Parts: sequence; C-alpha cells; structure tokens
Amino acid sequence: MQFKPIYNALLPLIPALASGLMLFSAFPGPGFYPVAFFALVPLWLSIDRLDAKQAFYTGIGTGIGFYLPLIYWICPTMSKYGGLNPLAAMSCLLLLILYLSVYTGVFALAMKKIPVPEGLVPFWGAVAWVALEYIRTYLFSGFPWGVLGYSQYSNLILIQTADTFGVLGISFLLVLANGIIVTAFKALFQRAWPGKINMAGLSLGMALLCIAFIYGHFELAKIRGQLNGAPSRKISVIQANISQDRKWDKAFITETIDRYSRLSLQAIPCDLVVWPETAVPFYYGMDPVPSNRVDALVRKAGTFFLIGIPAAQPSDQGFLYYNRACMLSPLALPKGYYDKHHLVPFGEYVPFKKLLWFAQKLTAGAGDFSKGKTGVVPLKFGTGTTGVLICFEILFPNIAREFVLNGADILTTMTNDAWFGRTQAALQHFSIAVFRAVENRRSVVRAANTGISGFVDPSGAILEKTDIFTTCALTRQVPVMSGKSFYTRHGDLAAKACLVAFFLICVIKPMRKKIRRLL
Repeated sequence: MQFKPIYNALLPLIPALASGLMLFSAFPGPGFYPVAFFALVPLWLSIDRLDAKQAFYTGIGTGIGFYLPLIYWICPTMSKYGGLNPLAAMSCLLLLILYLSVYTGVFALAMKKIPVPEGLVPFWGAVAWVALEYIRTYLFSGFPWGVLGYSQYSNLILIQTADTFGVLGISFLLVLANGIIVTAFKALFQRAWPGKINMAGLSLGMALLCIAFIYGHFELAKIRGQLNGAPSRKISVIQANISQDRKWDKAFITETIDRYSRLSLQAIPCDLVVWPETAVPFYYGMDPVPSNRVDALVRKAGTFFLIGIPAAQPSDQGFLYYNRACMLSPLALPKGYYDKHHLVPFGEYVPFKKLLWFAQKLTAGAGDFSKGKTGVVPLKFGTGTTGVLICFEILFPNIAREFVLNGADILTTMTNDAWFGRTQAALQHFSIAVFRAVENRRSVVRAANTGISGFVDPSGAILEKTDIFTTCALTRQVPVMSGKSFYTRHGDLAAKACLVAFFLICVIKPMRKKIRRLL
C-alpha cells in the first residue's frame, strides 16, 4: 500500500516522457521527422485526467524527456573546455533543461486551464505552442535550440511555407496536426463525432495542413525553375579540422596557417573563399608575422577571402575583444568587417560579471567578447554581397532577414563546432541553416572548423556537405536570388499574432469567469 501514492504520482509521467522522447526522435540525429506530427499526442491525451498542477508538472516531464537527449552535449563541452568539474557542468545542464521544460509545462497548463470548443482545441494548442516558442527565442538573450519546426529540415515540401511564416509557422502546423489527432481520437473513443461547430474546426485544421503541402509542392517547383536560370557565384568553404585543444596553442599557429593555405589554394579559382569562425588563432593586423603570411596567401590566390578572426580594439576600459568576420580583397586589403553582436551567454561573455565571478573560466577557451557595433551590413566581394552570421546567430531569424533587407544576395554562416565533439549537435546546428535559406530565399554558405560545412540553396535543398572531423575544401557554384520573400519583408507576423492571442485568451477567459461570479 505504501507504494500506491508513488505509483499514482509517477503514472502520468509515462505518456509525458513518451512525448518527450518522440519529440527528440524527430530531430536531426535520430531524424524520424514524421514523428513530430503525433509526438505530443500522449501528453495531450493524458492532461484530461489530471488537475492543473499535475498537468504543469507533466508538461515539465515532457520537456525533460525532450531536451535531455537533445542538448546533453552541453555537459561535456562545459566540463572539457569550460573548466567546470563534471558535477558543476551537469548542474548547469539540468538547470537549462529545467528552464526550457517550463515552457512545455506552461503549454500543458494552458491546454488544461483554458477551455475552448473541442473543435478549436488544435488551433489553441498551436497558438499556445508558437507563442511560447517565440518568447523562448528572445527572452533572456534567447535560446531557440529545439524549436519544433527545425525537425522538418529535410521535409522539403512542408518547409516551403517558411518563406511566409518562418520556422515558427512550421511549428504551428505540427502542433495543429497533433491537436487534430487528439480531438479525433477522443471523438472515436467516445463513439460520438463532434458537433457541427467542432467538425468545422477540425475540417479547417485539416484544410490548412493540406493547403500547406499543396503550396509547398507548387512553390518548390517554382523556386527550382527560377534557380535553373538564376546567376551564380563560385564559392569555396575551407574545413581545416583544427582540434579545439590545439586551436589556441601558439605552437601550432604556423601549422594552422599552412593547413588553411594549402586547402585554399586547392579551392581556387573561385569568387570567394570562406574560412570558419576564429579560424585565425591570433590578432590579425596586430601580430605582424602570421598576418603577413595570411596576406601573402590571399595575394597568391588572387580572390576575395572572408576569414573569421578574433579582434582587439583599445577603449577607455582597456582592450575590447570581438568575434569578427573580415573581408579581404585579392590584394589582401580589408574591404569590411562584421562583429558578432548576438553573443552566447557564458560561452562568449559572462553576464553580471561581478555577481557571477565564478563563471569567468567558462569563457577562457572562447574569449570574453564584447557585443559588435557594426550592424547588420552585408560585406561586398566583387559584384556580390553576403550577410554573415557567426555561429549562434544562425538561430535567430531576424538577423538573417535584416541582412537580406539590407541587400545581401547570399548568406554566409561561419562556426566552430569542435566544442561538440562527435555528438548530434553539429547536425542540429547545420539543419537550422536550411530554414534561413527558405525564409529569405537566399543560398546559405556554411564554413565550420570541424564540420559540418556545406551549401544550401534557396529552396532549402542541401547541395553538398562535409562529414565532421574531416579536412577538406568544398567549391561550388551557388545560385543567387534577388527578390524578397514575405517573411523577409514582414518577419514573424504570424508568431506575434499567436503571442497576442495567447495572452489575450489567458487574460480574458479568467476575467470573464470573475465577472460572472460578481454578477
């Protein structure tokens, strides 16, 4: 008898964890992306038998089941390169997972606490989920890793709608599909179909899904037709495969330059050579000997180079350090640069330094960088222009669309994923670039130190990519498109509408109940 209360408390966690694990299985790594269309069903169905408090905690259970296998690689990264002991690194990981799981907890609570007509439940679920994902994208600097829509990066037909609604629009459709299954299952289980209004709601939801696939089919064909006649530029990405424990070792500077030189010369002729994030392990322009060697290489290659460098500039507070992308002309003259302005908390800088003094060693391997002030201004190479997103910035759709609004005809992302080792993190990171391509109808060029490097065309098709931890150079003709999509021009309008609707419904429903009680 003493085990019965424990059993009753843990029983609701079984469908919650099942939903979490199915969500994870839809993402790159396992890669079973169709699972996302029904992954939330176990959680959603279980909510009816729970009270509000239990629903919230059950939602958190789903979040833990999802995020723990999705981002577990943060723990070894912080332990190996951040200088934290394994227990402290695990504690940081669990705190992050708990924070992210609160969002799924709030989703479950909203499904339980806010009554809507049965046929509109799928829409309410989709609105709530997208609103919460939008908040997670920007709150506390933002951590949109694991946004549900990213699971569909290889579902080329469905993701074409991202040129109108962005990746959060894909999340909306996936949760809508889950809600339709839940509502239909309840109706069948109760042996009674919903009434006319409910049936109308279900029909509308299914119609939206059909429209999304029909749109995707025809839009994909249209974009591919446009790409056949589009101009192109020949671009090379260099994957030097420098291990993280040697990257900042001064004894290996010469070897690093030699490797980049050899691979770059193999890649020409081309219009642009792209090196990864902080590929140059010294302060270019300030350290004369290695800087001169890079300049000599560029002049010998006779083409434009976009290189990732750490940069230092004097200020009243001493030197400020930046994570920079620098464009060099064929004569090795700097033609412009972009400083990363959306930094990774605890990875590239420590917020509230005086209060969190103990966390300073987390930035030791990456550098304590300052926020860039260059703005989202594309860099020119010959007749082309590119917007540069450095590492973590590829997660933020607004940065990419601002580059395109400012005239970028391709997008470049440079990163160093050596931190992640041989985990699925590199593939997860790479898959995000597919959505920036579709949202803005721009080719995306990706250069990563240890991989995955590659090219994505404006339809979201992966033209070519490397394996991780291989040394190579890829060269390819990259199609160039010049129009601006609805998403580029207007951004996350649909997601913002979901956010407004979510707060209005959450506020208005309880207020109406209170007013009725007073009357």
